[in-house]
Amino acid sequence: MYARLASERLQYLARQFPAVLILGARQVGKTTLARSAFAEHRYIDLEDPNTRALFAEDPRFALDARQEVPGLVLDEAQRLPELFDALRGAIDADRQRMGRFVLLGSAQPALVQKVAESLAGRVGILELPPLTVMEAHSGDHPITDHRPMWLCGGFPDALGAPARGGHFRDWWEAYLRTYVERDLPAMGMSADPILMRKLLTMLAHAQGGVANLSQFATALGHSQPTIARCVDILERSFLLRRLPPYFRNVGKRLVKAPKLYLRDTGLLHHLLNIDSLDALDHHPIRGASWETFVMEDLLRREALVCPSSMPYFWRTAGGAEADLLLDRGDALHVLEIKTARATSPYLARGLRAIMQDTGAISATVIDQGQGTDPLAPGVSRMGFEIVKNWLP
Repeated sequence: MYARLASERLQYLARQFPAVLILGARQVGKTTLARSAFAEHRYIDLEDPNTRALFAEDPRFALDARQEVPGLVLDEAQRLPELFDALRGAIDADRQRMGRFVLLGSAQPALVQKVAESLAGRVGILELPPLTVMEAHSGDHPITDHRPMWLCGGFPDALGAPARGGHFRDWWEAYLRTYVERDLPAMGMSADPILMRKLLTMLAHAQGGVANLSQFATALGHSQPTIARCVDILERSFLLRRLPPYFRNVGKRLVKAPKLYLRDTGLLHHLLNIDSLDALDHHPIRGASWETFVMEDLLRREALVCPSSMPYFWRTAGGAEADLLLDRGDALHVLEIKTARATSPYLARGLRAIMQDTGAISATVIDQGQGTDPLAPGVSRMGFEIVKNWLP
């Protein structure tokens, strides 16, 4: 089991709200976190047909009949939509009991819609991502070198596959089959399995590129609205990230094309048939893969430290670009991610120009080198071994 950084944030939310909702992709560790953080709560698995039938018969009675325990962990809550109205009544009957219900779910649209309709103001929401590098250091089989995690990704079972005598690609293949053939239909987001697999592979080859859905649609022989719907499904089920461009004019952020990233490098490498670090080191996707790995590790921790922070990328017609901008409302930080040690004066001048254009207060180059170096006023270089426990 891994020590999750989200535990502190989860306990904070449980002190503020009668219910807490933990969202995240399947197999990311939601159940393990909830049962560890709320060990005295009774665990209810609504994916079990008998349990679901029991709660469906009379949800409010089922909740009230179990109030002799401190609270309930309700896993796969979106499987039972009628549960949410019953939860609202149970919460309102005793609004002073905080952290009484812990809801877990893999389907963002279904759960968030029901929360907005029935539990507004009564529930705190936490998104649980895959493991960070620092979390991976804490497991039963700790990962002391970040490179195996870069290859396998941050899903606990994929990362732990080598220790079990298996391979991360076997786990990802089983995951994808279950995800497309069973999970998506169960979450009300069914899509053609063959189309979804082809689209995922195309997205992997275009990792970190600016979205061009019309090009994907033409290549796959489907309409652009169909491809757009599939991309929405991947985003809502936490496998894809849309990274919007940064503009001072907020309206422009809404209409300009975002970059698309598969959020976990293990999934990326499986789709591209990369099965070893040696193969990764010689693959053309290596740069985009490293960018994804570092960016996701930063954003997984940023969401806990500064939940209101918004990520963007920066690109101008003149060619100036930065991989990641973190907008914390009162401060903007620029981050550029490189696979090799980066100390170029040209790079430093470019980042200084971006700082002036955006009003950012810092710029940091993150690479695989050692230590840290100042490059220019407000601009520094840091090796990932430092960054894995650092935020700007």
